[in-house]
Amino acid sequence: MFENIIAAPADPILGLNDAYKSETRTHKINLGVGVFKDESGNTPILNAVKKAEARLLETETSKSYLSISGIDSYGKAVRSLLFGEGAELVNSGRAVTAQAPGGTGALRIGAEFLASQGGVKKVWISDPTWANHYAIFKSANIESGSYRYYDAATKSLDFDAMYQDLSRVPAGDVVLLHGCCHNPTGVDPTAEQWKLLAELAKEKGWLPMLDFAYQGFAKGVDEDAIGLRTFVEQVDELLIASSFSKNFGLYNERVGALTLVANTTEQAATAFSQVKSVIRANYSNPPAHGALVVTTVLHDAELKAEWIGELADMRNRIHELREALVAKLNALGVDQDFSFILTQNGMFSFSGLNKDQVERLKSEFAIYMVSSGRINIAGVSLSNLDYLCESIAKVL
Repeated sequence: MFENIIAAPADPILGLNDAYKSETRTHKINLGVGVFKDESGNTPILNAVKKAEARLLETETSKSYLSISGIDSYGKAVRSLLFGEGAELVNSGRAVTAQAPGGTGALRIGAEFLASQGGVKKVWISDPTWANHYAIFKSANIESGSYRYYDAATKSLDFDAMYQDLSRVPAGDVVLLHGCCHNPTGVDPTAEQWKLLAELAKEKGWLPMLDFAYQGFAKGVDEDAIGLRTFVEQVDELLIASSFSKNFGLYNERVGALTLVANTTEQAATAFSQVKSVIRANYSNPPAHGALVVTTVLHDAELKAEWIGELADMRNRIHELREALVAKLNALGVDQDFSFILTQNGMFSFSGLNKDQVERLKSEFAIYMVSSGRINIAGVSLSNLDYLCESIAKVL
């Protein structure tokens, strides 16, 4: 039967990364895959992570299986980051957390849980969004619809259109929202807009599901949770898929979590039993190492403070690169206004470059980015800034 199988199309981002690796020109630049890079182009291991790993190496006594939902203390640490230290949800039992293999795994667990237990038929996803969102929900047999999000003309959030579209979402459907640092645009709602969206969810009865992969990359750990915490004030039920790939640099450890919030402690426990049933039939139980690292850091005051500082350094580097990129393009006298890059959050930016310009940058200048024009700001460095901006000026 295998001879009749047709090859699947390459993933638009990981496929681009493979093409970059095969590129032989030495001046090549990769602005595609979403990983943080330092000035040398490396994705560093955080000092807090290395210290936690050294501690684990000395103290770990077993490699036995974890429980289906993972490490209990990891779940507590996740909930404290999401909702804040001492928050009612952290202590009440209304919020429960399952350790997951990355944010992608958390989304998939959530999708299968919603399809099998919630009777959910449709999820509404921002236009544009991370390309894998559609595949994840399709794999769980949930239909996808889209709501307007980005205004290409103004390079900003089209909140009026977003609000209109979500006002028409039927009760019982799911709305997928980016918790912060929207991928791919880098454009987030304001605090007041988050409040309006939360009130709308309560009024219309749709279920919010937040993809929260970049906490700490916009303004800070607590500041970036404003949208989530605003929803918690308004609605009794929601799901959060979170990840520590970016803010801990634990990309290949695949450390994520699915957190479920229910109206009562009893409802949370019942629903969580079905989440665990989904996990059991999928990968049975999660890997330990990455979650133990996160748990060790977040439960140690000194290590946590060091992590917060390193996260701030990464965030500040991205802000500085945004400023340098805009300043250099202005200095080159390009006609297009790129100042919108300064108002975006996180690693990603919708550059405004079209598909033809993106293709020219790749073919003529060995600069790789997603065909939509989305760029990973962290792929810019002071050493490649001049060449990058001069190349963009030429294709414009």
